[in-house]
Amino acid sequence: MLNITAARRSGKKNLELNIAPLIDMVFILLIFFLVTTSFVKETGVDISRPAATTAIPKNGSTILIGVTKNNTIHIDRHEIDIRAVRANVERALAENPDSSVVIVADRESTTGLVISVMDYCKLAGAEIVSIAASINN
Repeated sequence: MLNITAARRSGKKNLELNIAPLIDMVFILLIFFLVTTSFVKETGVDISRPAATTAIPKNGSTILIGVTKNNTIHIDRHEIDIRAVRANVERALAENPDSSVVIVADRESTTGLVISVMDYCKLAGAEIVSIAASINN
């Protein structure tokens, strides 16, 4: 501020504001936010989750299994048969043994199919099998 005041007194008309450090800081903040942002992992299919008043957010490594309203099963954005659920969960648990399984079932999917998926997950060795729900306020 002193330099601007001194420049006005001396009659200089060429005043410059150096914005390069400001641009540097903006890019550094942008990179910081991109690196620290956590991305939400989704099943890759459009599913309408049932609402629950006691739903609790879950953290940690999860194996997501989607069951659509057409009763198709999806793991890692690939449609699979019910008989392939056990092999896929066993493979995922071999890669990360501490993983839990979350079944994201559409509210219009068949309950029997969801129960079968849960059974295959238990047979594959999954200790924690949960069903995803939307929080109903």
